[in-house]
Amino acid sequence: MVTVSLTGASKEDAATVFDVLRTAFPVDRPPDAVPQEQPGDHPAVWTAQFVPTQERIPTGPARLEGSLTATLQGGYVAVDQLCEALRAAFAVDEEGTASGDQEKEVDLRLRTKR
Repeated sequence: MVTVSLTGASKEDAATVFDVLRTAFPVDRPPDAVPQEQPGDHPAVWTAQFVPTQERIPTGPARLEGSLTATLQGGYVAVDQLCEALRAAFAVDEEGTASGDQEKEVDLRLRTKR
């Protein structure tokens, strides 16, 4: 299982990223779930958990209104599978990684492919 957290995103961009991942992998949310904004002045963080599988459904490019940061945390192979799916849909810049014995965390900057 991989936890995906999105920051710096509108709810529409968060929905786009989660839709791409939902197409490729099972998710912990119902198919009709969309990100909801909470009242207040604090920045929004959109989070969902995905279960990568070997039989991933390929996805095509997707359009974002702006750029956003995605943090992926989970097992090495699982995180790599989600990164691959994101690279198929978006322009991806890796901003940092942290590795442990069983898990890794990757920070990515996502934007629309040109």
